[in-house]
Amino acid sequence: MKYVLFYEVGDDVMAKIREHNPEHRARWAQCHARGELLMIGPFTDLRDGAMAVFTTRAAAEEFAAGDPFVVHGVVRRWRVAEWMEALVPDGPGG
Repeated sequence: MKYVLFYEVGDDVMAKIREHNPEHRARWAQCHARGELLMIGPFTDLRDGAMAVFTTRAAAEEFAAGDPFVVHGVVRRWRVAEWMEALVPDGPGG
């Protein structure tokens, strides 16, 4: 089981993204180094937001709660969904 964090981005936030991106990147780099964050990134169309895949719900929720993008209003709303990964290395179909 994996946990996907979905971000809905606010309107007219490019200046805030540029301002808070260094702290946001540092935060996800720390989570990745601990093995909690598997992948992260925005959708091609920023209006679709962004997503990140975590190993635990707690890690996803903790990340979002303190993420500078959430704290400073880049992210309008966020949610975490459980994801049953079907295609895994050395597993069925992998």
